[in-house]
Amino acid sequence: MKAPAPIAALRAYIKNFIAVLPRDKADTLMLLSGAVLVLLPHLLHLPLWVSAVAVATLTWRVAITLRGTRLPPATLLLPLALGAVGGIWLTFQTILGRDAGVAMLVLLVAFKMLEMRARRDLYVVIYLCFFLLLTTFFYAQGLGTAVLMLAAVIVLFAAQLSFQFTGAVPRLRRRLWLSARLVLTAAPLALLLFVAFPRLHGPLWGMPEDAASGRTGMSDTMAPGNVARLAQSDEIAFSVRFLDPAPPPAQRYWRGVVLADFDGRTWTQGLGHASGPGAEVVRTGLGAPVRQEITLEPSGQRWLYALDLPDAPPRLAGNLTTLSDTLELSTLTAVDERIRYDVVSHLRYRFDAQASLPDAARWLRLPDGFNRLTLQAASTLRAQPDPVERVNAALRRFREDQFVYTLEPPALGRDSVDEFLFLTKTGFCEHYASAFVFLMRAADVPARVVTGYQGGEINPVDDVMTVRQSDAHAWAEVWLAGRGWVRVDPTAAVAPERVRLGAKRPLRSRSPFGIGALDKLLNFSADNDSLLRQLRFRMAAINNGWNQWVLNYTPERQRNAVSALASSALDYRTWLAVALCAALLAVLHARRVRRRGDPVDRLYSALCLQLARQGLVRERAEGPSDFRRRVEAANLAPARRQAAAQFLRLYIAYKYGAQPAPPRLLASLKNLLHKLR
Repeated sequence: MKAPAPIAALRAYIKNFIAVLPRDKADTLMLLSGAVLVLLPHLLHLPLWVSAVAVATLTWRVAITLRGTRLPPATLLLPLALGAVGGIWLTFQTILGRDAGVAMLVLLVAFKMLEMRARRDLYVVIYLCFFLLLTTFFYAQGLGTAVLMLAAVIVLFAAQLSFQFTGAVPRLRRRLWLSARLVLTAAPLALLLFVAFPRLHGPLWGMPEDAASGRTGMSDTMAPGNVARLAQSDEIAFSVRFLDPAPPPAQRYWRGVVLADFDGRTWTQGLGHASGPGAEVVRTGLGAPVRQEITLEPSGQRWLYALDLPDAPPRLAGNLTTLSDTLELSTLTAVDERIRYDVVSHLRYRFDAQASLPDAARWLRLPDGFNRLTLQAASTLRAQPDPVERVNAALRRFREDQFVYTLEPPALGRDSVDEFLFLTKTGFCEHYASAFVFLMRAADVPARVVTGYQGGEINPVDDVMTVRQSDAHAWAEVWLAGRGWVRVDPTAAVAPERVRLGAKRPLRSRSPFGIGALDKLLNFSADNDSLLRQLRFRMAAINNGWNQWVLNYTPERQRNAVSALASSALDYRTWLAVALCAALLAVLHARRVRRRGDPVDRLYSALCLQLARQGLVRERAEGPSDFRRRVEAANLAPARRQAAAQFLRLYIAYKYGAQPAPPRLLASLKNLLHKLR
């Protein structure tokens, strides 16, 4: 398939441009290309002025290279460097640490480009680029980052190789291939070190003081707008692999933090009672178990998530986990690295299903002097003797009184519940959960707020469910005599599609294009067959595999892998398989060595073999010149004789002549050999 004319023309222009460049300029531009690949990811997190200075400096260096002008003097570079150090200090209030150190290193690489006057300076820049390349993994460790950094390593190695050639320089493609082969040669050793070298607890790349920086996730408090702001993020909260059939979307409530105390605006945990690991939490009427393998992203918080209701706290290496009396899963230390744990949940259960609630006062407590109108409305609800009717009446209010579910509710004042219920009637899930629990407590129904996530999207490629921050949710629980704590989601009374379809669907706006086919292509529709949606699923599956097998390769998993390898090494069949593989590799290597050599010499051997078949055998001590004279005098067909003689003349000129080989020597020799046949 031929490339379009404009692309072919651009490719030809670039090829011709590179061909006419002097060698020193071409090598410098290759080094600059490697530096750009290394610096590119850092532009996403550096201060704007640092990125602007780095880009301007590299552009300046490219202009100097192409124009052939002189490098700036030290009297100009020194004030620039001092000004950059001062800017780093003013921005970060330090020149140490991760962010300040990386910014300093970026500017150092950029400024060093402007004083490459000797070969030693070139190597300094290359080694600085390699060091800066490692710092990229402080900020991102995904598969895309790894691929980009691998490309940067290959380009930097190719630039270093280019400086080593003293005579003719191979083509750019050849140098890149040589560099890639160097990387491939080191890959087995790198893989062995990754699998077997002792690992420490902690993230694959990171620094202790930066472990929780930039984390997003559920907090242990809830105020109007908190969950709505979190729900606007598409970051992954955790991923789940089900060992049993996945529950329908309406039952995907991922329990997190239970909030008990309200000060008029903010809900907090209050004083709960945590049960230690292995302590039993009494539950009855348990349904079928749902087993989950959950991979939790770093959050800087102590909360673990599982489907409601978790059976027991999971086991984590190096971290103690607990299941509280309110069914919260938590860890002793904050989750500052990606962790994976197994948990069993029951979607049908009864909890605290006794005749009376011992600590009912805790779940009825309200702040004094707030939300007078809501308290008056609750007095009407208390006229209903059945608590179930009070709950249903509150839900009917949300369902029938023109409430609106939105990510952008108006701000609320001191009496936030009154303003929401009687004035704005517009809010996100935390508004509905907060108002409902307040109303229930005022109506003498024990109630509490539960925060976590609701929903999740299953990837059809690898059957892994992804739960994002946009799935953040808040709901309520009420206590009913004989039934215990019962989940009530007041948001479902206003926007039932939020629970049935997920967080994004009810709030997603229509495509601005208004074209059905284009909507499908750009994934504005919910069609699973849309092109971009399928591509996103496949990329998500690849990234999940990368997270599971590379980034989540913990010391515990390493010990298990080494133990399994050691146990299998005792089996004679393992050693037999290793010996067969080694023998096969040796045979393949020997064949490759035999085939390796000058392609022109291989064509010469083919010529001698062809002439021998036609009765003209070359003597063992006969050189190509003597052989050519015999060929010219041999009794061969004129066309074959001329082709063989011309072949030998080109071969002699290539092997013993002072002039460089013609550009299409191999093609010419192959053509002459074909005529001889």
